[in-house]
Amino acid sequence: MTRAIHWFRQDLRLSDNPALSAAARFGAVIPVYILDDVQAGEDAMGAASRVWLHKSLMKLNESLEGKLQVFCGDARKIIPNLVQEWQIGAVFWNRAYEPWRMRRDQQMKSALKQQGIRAESFQASLLWEPWTLSKPDGTPYKVFTPFYRRASLDMPPPREPLAQPDISFADIDAGQGIDTLKLVPDQDWARDFLADEPCGEQAAQARLQHFVENGLKGYKEGRDRPALSNVSRLSSALHFGEISPNHAYHAAYISGSPSDVEHFHKELAWREFSLSILYYNPELRRKNFNPAFDHFPWRQKHPKLWRWQMGQTGYPIIDAGMRQLYQTGWMHNRVRMIVASFLVKNMLVDWRVGEAWFWDTLSDADHASNSASWQWVAGSGADGAPYFRIFNPVLQGEKFDPDGAYTLRYVPELQELPKDFLHKPWQAPKNVLRESGVALGEDYPHPMLDLAESRRSALEAFEMMKAMNSAC
Repeated sequence: MTRAIHWFRQDLRLSDNPALSAAARFGAVIPVYILDDVQAGEDAMGAASRVWLHKSLMKLNESLEGKLQVFCGDARKIIPNLVQEWQIGAVFWNRAYEPWRMRRDQQMKSALKQQGIRAESFQASLLWEPWTLSKPDGTPYKVFTPFYRRASLDMPPPREPLAQPDISFADIDAGQGIDTLKLVPDQDWARDFLADEPCGEQAAQARLQHFVENGLKGYKEGRDRPALSNVSRLSSALHFGEISPNHAYHAAYISGSPSDVEHFHKELAWREFSLSILYYNPELRRKNFNPAFDHFPWRQKHPKLWRWQMGQTGYPIIDAGMRQLYQTGWMHNRVRMIVASFLVKNMLVDWRVGEAWFWDTLSDADHASNSASWQWVAGSGADGAPYFRIFNPVLQGEKFDPDGAYTLRYVPELQELPKDFLHKPWQAPKNVLRESGVALGEDYPHPMLDLAESRRSALEAFEMMKAMNSAC
């Protein structure tokens, strides 16, 4: 019987997996996963993503009846060797779109075809691939609204998800154990932060079902309230391909108003827009999309950076978000914008410093979304927020977490503080602080900087940048 390799990458699922279905039709399947840090280089996954990947691979292997063959190294060398050793007739995979993966995959496909091996890739991680969605003049979109309008009005609707295929496995057992990849570092943080987080395809399907039944109603407004359940929590599952965007897109029609469904579809489309930007700008993680910001006086270091990283800034909504990130590997999207604005505008730290911290601590760290979103906040990105839009963490906290339900979950030391002072504890009278059991500087830090002063500094820096660009 002919044998085919299905090369798992960012498609760690059995249903709606076009490449796996093609391999099952071809012959006996050998499922393979390769941790390729060689080709990834400095874009290798961060610590939190690796922990999620470990758990997801374990679940995938269970679904594959223990047949997953796992390797570590340069996939360009490993796959051809396996093809020869196992007498493989075809290799199938689903496309990935990070620059290093695309370069590697093109080289792989060319080398396999030269050997007379069938090598075929499929669309499985996106609703619309970047090269299929451009402006009428053929140039890529740089603004989200027309991108989404073109996708929703002019493109064919996303296909329905494929059923899980019937698979006959080849009798092969030559890979390493998943534990040998050493994806989980020997630290309390790594062992604890995803201990209770379900990973894998079945968990992703259950999470999607829970969202459409309980969280989609009211999504348009509720998605900005971090204490509410109007978020899907599918970002990690989508990144690792435990669930497909097609599943998420079509499931949204189960419940929710047309407005809620459309806003959820827009969130899926923002993910696609970010990847389109990356496809046409492969240095997005490292270079300002808007080169005018090359003259911005970013700080590469800050003596109090650790306070931002560890949630000790003295601004409760920021500290709640950064603690949630470090403790759980995830942060609510509205809070991501608030903490990012504080770093790049109030602290004047280079957005790439924040992107690198998120890359290491987010379990959903995605090359395109992480880079594009940080540049959006910094004002340097495609369709970026105006630089003078500086989020005030006090006002943001009062608006989006008015009763403190989210903030107090991660900043419990302020539990007894009256809600009027929760997002600005330094303004509470001394007797109120004393009665609430809060000693600023001991139980909870003083604000690490002055908001008004730091805003003035940010706007001055922006004017300096504009002057330098005018002089060039």
